[in-house]
This record gives sequence, C-alpha cells and structure tokens, in this order.
Amino acid sequence: MATVTVFASPSSWIESDAVAQCHQVAAFDGMLHVAGMPDLHPGKGAPIGAAMTSTVLYPFLVGSDIGCGIAVYPIRLKRAVPEKLAARFPDLDHPIEASDPAWAVADGEVPAGFSEGLGTVGRGNHFVELARVDTVFEPGHASRLALDAGDLVLIVHSGSRGLGERILRAHTEAHGAGPTPDPAGYLAAHDAAVRWGSLNRRLMAARVAHALGAEPTEPIVDVCHNLVEVRDGVYLHRKGAAPGDGRDVLIAGTRGTRSYLVAAHAGPEANLSVAHGAGRKMSRSDALRRGRAKHTVGELRRTPVGSLVVCGDRQLLFEEAPTAYKRIEQVIADLTDHGLATPIATTVPLVTYKTADHPKRGRR
Repeated sequence: MATVTVFASPSSWIESDAVAQCHQVAAFDGMLHVAGMPDLHPGKGAPIGAAMTSTVLYPFLVGSDIGCGIAVYPIRLKRAVPEKLAARFPDLDHPIEASDPAWAVADGEVPAGFSEGLGTVGRGNHFVELARVDTVFEPGHASRLALDAGDLVLIVHSGSRGLGERILRAHTEAHGAGPTPDPAGYLAAHDAAVRWGSLNRRLMAARVAHALGAEPTEPIVDVCHNLVEVRDGVYLHRKGAAPGDGRDVLIAGTRGTRSYLVAAHAGPEANLSVAHGAGRKMSRSDALRRGRAKHTVGELRRTPVGSLVVCGDRQLLFEEAPTAYKRIEQVIADLTDHGLATPIATTVPLVTYKTADHPKRGRR
C-alpha cells in the first residue's frame, strides 16, 4: 500500500472520512504516495485537497472539472464602491457572445473546438471576485508581481465546464473508477481541457474588466488545481491541490474572509503541492440546513468584511456561506509550519460574483 501524509496540525479541522478516503486511494493498484493538504475534505469517492502519485493514470482522481484553477488579474479603477460595482458585473451565466470585446484577449483557436459554456463561471464554489490587496508580508516578492497594498485585482475561480465532464464520462462509461488503458489519449484530451479552463478564466476577467470600465490585463497568477502531470514516468494526480513547486498560488478563503497569495515551495513528501483554498467543513446539505436556521438572505449578501455577494440562487447562497468552510488562517498556518509555502500578501473581497441576480439585472 502507498504511504499517506496529511499536512495539518492536530488542531486543524480534518474529517476522518477524508483521511479514510486517502487510505482507500492508497490501496489502488500502482499508487505510490498520497499527500493530504490542510484543506482536505471528503469527495465523491476520492478526497478533495489531495495530491496522489501512481504508476498508472486514474482519470477518476482528477474528476470532471479538469483544468479548474484560480487566476489573478490586476485591474485599475478610479473608485471602488462595492454597491456601484456589484450592479455593473456582467451576467456570467450566459456564454460570451461573438461580438463581445473580451474576445480580444483570446489567442488562437478554442481548445477542442468546444464553445459550449465558454466565458461562464459555473456553480458550486466557483466565483469571480473583485478584491483589494490588503496586508503585504513580502514586499520584495509583491513588487516583482507589481502588487502593492491597496491595489485592486480580479480573482477568477473556474474550470473546463462541460468539456471536462464529457472527458471523464467517456472514461467512466467504459472503465468506471479504474485506470485508463490509453494514457496518451486521455492526456491529450485532458491537456485541451486545461487550456480551455485557462482561456475561460481569461475571457471572464476581460468581460468583467470591460463592464467595470477598465482595460483587461495579463494574469499574474493562473494555477490549475484539478489535473494530472507526468513526472519522471510517474503520474501526479491533483484534486483540489495546487502545484507547489516554485509557483505563486492564490489560496482562496471565502467570500467573507481574506485570501492568501503565497510563494509555494513544497517538496516530494507533499507531492510538490499546496492547498487550493479553505476547504469545506460542512456538506452542502448541512450548510443549507444550518444556514437557513441562522441567517437571512440579506445577511449573506453582505459579508463580515463589508463586501457584497452577487448571487441570485438562494440555495447556493447558503451552501457557499463562509461558515461552511474551514478557517483560511489555519490552512495557511499549516502550510507555513510544514515549510510548503510563504505568504506574500492577503486580498480582501469587495464584490464576489456567484451567479446572476436576475430579478435586479437580467442583462448579459
């Protein structure tokens, strides 16, 4: 059986079911090592917040949202008044139109020729957020990224939408949760989905920038956390774990807390990976039940840090409440204590877009 290491302190919130899933995966044929991140939580048959090495390729361990990741784009605005800016966010539930000026940021053909859902954010924990750089811990590193306290950024968290789902379905219908008999074929489709996810984030950032009266910019961070890499003949699967080998990574908090930009420097024991976010501590059903008992919709639309949430789906508003997630400060502390990452700066949300608030703004 493969080895399992969970990079979390005894005081961290790690469900026993998530650890059990790590050990279940460790028993798969060809598995070498499973590294659980401090945002580890149970998934549908496999842990989320884990990096897993194996001599065989398991598409199931990457999941359906191949290429999901988080990108950060600087944005310049004259004034950042959340109430005014929230009303100007475009409807990112609808695909980008052919005439949209955001297309100017696209370079080349759409990967896999898959245009369905392009320029949309999706559901679940995906979001587009206008945030302000708050505390800077490493001024030298931040300056190399051209960031300073008070600067504004767009943070985009989304993936390959229906393309990744189509790729996984084609595998599972024939092979279930087992390994692929055609690694090269899967990797070709997988790599296209990773490129698609990056293009999707870029288009959404451009759509929002234009809507807010700003010019689109190049990303200073764009890191995928659902993917598989081939390293020295070994398959490194990441499910909700970001590449941590010398990359700058935005580790998302919640819509009501800060997020952390970190310099990642994880070693082989962590499978060269770091956490991708705060990680859920409640299931969606629990968050919905508890949230309805404790909060009103109005309370969830304005967060404890004073930011606004654009979300026309009331159920999603409760499912994604900040209280449904672990404390991001503990996740970052665990990464730091284990020598996996160094915090560079924090960002604090101003407006977080989840899904269009159609009663108020039904436009595209």
